[in-house]
Amino acid sequence: MRPTGEVEDVEAYAAELAAALYGPARARARLVAELREGLADTVAAYAAEGLPQRLAVRRAVAEFGTVEEVAPSCQRELTVVQVRHTARAVALTAPFLAACWWLFLVTGQGVQLPPEARFLALPLAGAAAGAALLAAAALAATGALARRLPARLSTAHRLPRATAWAGTATGVTLGLSALALFVSSPLAANWPLVAFTGALAAVSHTVVAASARACRQCVRTG
Repeated sequence: MRPTGEVEDVEAYAAELAAALYGPARARARLVAELREGLADTVAAYAAEGLPQRLAVRRAVAEFGTVEEVAPSCQRELTVVQVRHTARAVALTAPFLAACWWLFLVTGQGVQLPPEARFLALPLAGAAAGAALLAAAALAATGALARRLPARLSTAHRLPRATAWAGTATGVTLGLSALALFVSSPLAANWPLVAFTGALAAVSHTVVAASARACRQCVRTG
């Protein structure tokens, strides 16, 4: 049985690292591939000096850091990527939801909806608008403005958790909106518009809920 943290070759190191990380598949694969390439180059350099392969791998890992040592910083990087994915999904869908409810309420279309749907419209629109603002802030905080933010607001602290729950809240809001619109559509005079809006809300709910779930997992893993 090999000691903890010791790997037999570069591929074993890369496989252990990939298994220890959670985040967007493409970003994770790219990050692991970059580290695999760097480790392989270091192993080759030590081997060229005459070290046996096993010792060359051991020296290279000692220089790079074990999987347990490297994984936390890699996970933080992947968490930032996932935060941006989730924030982008919320920023694209939440304004659409708020605009739809505004359309039904302000333009007179809402009169066609049952009272229960009209009762839900205002809080759902408000929740969507709030989530959109938070998503925009998350995108700014993980982009060009990241270096100017104080440490307590950095992505290593509160931002990933806030983005995860904003995505969760938006997913729930989209799901409730889809349900309300589907149930109301047979009773509405302009039912095709109501049903179509409900279908879009349902699709958006699927996308946002999956991204928010991944973001929560990144927060737990990190």
